[in-house]
Amino acid sequence: MRQRRAVIVGIWLLTVLAGLALMTRARFSADMSAFLPAAPTAEQQILVDQLKDGTVSRLILAGIEGADPQGRAALSRALADRLRRDPAFASVANGEAGNFEHERRLLFGARYLLSPEVTPQRFSVDGLHAAIGDSITALALPSGAWLKSLLPADPTGETLQLLAVLASRDGATMSEGVWASRDGRRALMMLYTRAAGSDTDAQEAAIASIRRAFDAARAQLSARDPALAGSRLLLSGPGVFGVEARARIRDEALHFSLLGSAIIIVLLWTVYRSWRVLLLGLVPVASGALAGAVAVSLGFGTVHALTLGFGVTLIGEAVDYSIYLFIQSGAPGVSAVSTWRERFWPTIRLGVLTSACGFSALLFSGFPGLAQLGLYSIAGLGCAALVTRWVLPLLLPANFAVRDLSALAHGAACAVRHMRRLRLLVPVLALLALGVLLGYRETLWNRELAALSPVPAKQQALDAALRGDLGAPDVRYLAVVRGSDREAVLRQTEQLTPQLDALVAKGLLAGYESPSRYLPSLATQQARRASLPDEATLRARLHTALDGLPIQASRLEPFVAAVTAARQAPLLTPASYRDSSIALLLDGMLIDRPGQSLALLPLHAPPGGIDAATLQRAFAGQPLWLVDLKTESERLYGAYLHEALALVGFGMLAVVLMLALVLRSPVKLWRVMLPLLASVLVVAAAHVLARTPLNLLHLIGLLLVVAIGSNYALFFVGRERSPSLLLSLMVANATTLSGFGVLAFSSVPVLSALGGTAGPGALLALLFSAMLDRQVDEARS
Repeated sequence: MRQRRAVIVGIWLLTVLAGLALMTRARFSADMSAFLPAAPTAEQQILVDQLKDGTVSRLILAGIEGADPQGRAALSRALADRLRRDPAFASVANGEAGNFEHERRLLFGARYLLSPEVTPQRFSVDGLHAAIGDSITALALPSGAWLKSLLPADPTGETLQLLAVLASRDGATMSEGVWASRDGRRALMMLYTRAAGSDTDAQEAAIASIRRAFDAARAQLSARDPALAGSRLLLSGPGVFGVEARARIRDEALHFSLLGSAIIIVLLWTVYRSWRVLLLGLVPVASGALAGAVAVSLGFGTVHALTLGFGVTLIGEAVDYSIYLFIQSGAPGVSAVSTWRERFWPTIRLGVLTSACGFSALLFSGFPGLAQLGLYSIAGLGCAALVTRWVLPLLLPANFAVRDLSALAHGAACAVRHMRRLRLLVPVLALLALGVLLGYRETLWNRELAALSPVPAKQQALDAALRGDLGAPDVRYLAVVRGSDREAVLRQTEQLTPQLDALVAKGLLAGYESPSRYLPSLATQQARRASLPDEATLRARLHTALDGLPIQASRLEPFVAAVTAARQAPLLTPASYRDSSIALLLDGMLIDRPGQSLALLPLHAPPGGIDAATLQRAFAGQPLWLVDLKTESERLYGAYLHEALALVGFGMLAVVLMLALVLRSPVKLWRVMLPLLASVLVVAAAHVLARTPLNLLHLIGLLLVVAIGSNYALFFVGRERSPSLLLSLMVANATTLSGFGVLAFSSVPVLSALGGTAGPGALLALLFSAMLDRQVDEARS
């Protein structure tokens, strides 16, 4: 016996140590893309790519407040200078004149491969005469003074339209030579990280670098300008949201787990009055929480922060199993534990199996986040139950027993007898709740993907303010071109350029981005290069073309040298833009997949917005499709919600089938399911009446009500109704309510939704089960 005990306990200890070792290497994420589909449609895949790795996911917006405009501008320049030397950032812009100097040099050097005006006609005698004449005329304009330095090297003006592309990205107000908010109270910056927004660890490191650089710059400048000591840095953007959300969920999960644990400990101390009993009772809880996290880490590679928060709820339910063992076993000694195994363990085991059946449906979800919740629940609860059955009894002293609880037990039995008088209240409440849900069916569900976002409204408002001040376009629509390879999609985007320009001219678009602006197809580049005459021919044509123009050919020697060099220069590739913001743009607009490439062309909306129907007609017959990211987001969440509803329905059906198979009695099955169904309806109706539309976590909470409630209801269809059994159910319910209930006060909406649903639902499940108990009637009959 001792040897068997040592083997079982030893295996458990080794398993715990192995789990702890695995968790030290586990990765945790708050990336909401875990709650996006693993196998999306073509349109949804575009949205998923943008959320995970797109250029927009790498954007960090910064604002500097405090001091005067001159001080903020100096601090902005000092901060930008430090960050431009940090390899974590692909682009750092604050509106300074030299913001895109590197990009300007790249474009200027490649102007003859990039300019759509470069044709054989452009470099004919007549073409040169016209182009140079236009450039000389532009010198007389008020804005033409800076063109004078460009004229010798670029008399045909190829640089002008290329620089206009970059200039269009500087949409913010200027103050003291840097970007500023419209009210002039904040200096602004725009940064792009090299790491994708979904890489939360890299985003966290980048944000920490920004804050360190700001503190260092402020300390340095405040020595000369003390007013800068009170300045502060504001940060926003997808990466900032992800990092703050992960920290917030992690902190609140820890905070509420500690709070819930404290309440449970106080509650159990009140019942047990023994630290030894209390600590032993927490062994299954800790084992289950660890098992759930390890299972998710091994199964998915990453543990989502919401899954971690969901684990808080395991405290209240997993501790139930030890409560059943301690209170239901009653008398001290090994024989009492053996009796408990025979009389009560089968019911507990059935409850665990029904919970596992309910959550197993989530494992088949196309959304990794849902599948994580299912795996965590099954592994955590299963482990807690097994530890209670096989390990915990071996850790108990020979004459272990809790204190005399007979008074409390008889009080519980008396309470149940009184509750049986209210049995008619259960169907009445269920019918009323069903009526409420049917009456509010149009507004029952929150169909916004943002319902899952833990980003507070204040942070969202700051993000909107910074974007508005920077003049960043609200890109909702993408024109997507698909081809067999990158060269094919670049050729197609070039063919679409005239049509897109026409839409801009008509005011249907405010503008658009195209990868072919920066990376023309190889065929186009070769054609433009072939349009450039050799040195001797160019000199001869220039001699004739300059006739009648106020400029000498000798002044255009830099132009001749540049054209000659361009004829020999290699063609442009993505590598040509290495370490520039253009490389980041191309990376976001060109997507390579196995056997296919995509080009994403963001469409900028005019003041009145984009008329999608008109654009669809304009693009009819063209090799592209229009993607409305907002509509796809709504469709995605609609599909998400629909699948979650179906999975929860299948989970509940699995519970019913499991109970039907074991109970083998329609009457008993109905007596188990009625209190659970009534609890689900009443809790859902309460949320609706409180004007809280239901979201995904409410749905998971309702599944938890069935999973947990079945453990209570099953005891009320068995033959056993001892006072100790009823007391154990009430204590277990109180701990479950404590574990879930504290989450209802979380500032993270998804956690509060889970706690506010599962906690009250578990309480109602026990109350309704007690109200519908028919043991007295059966005894009389």
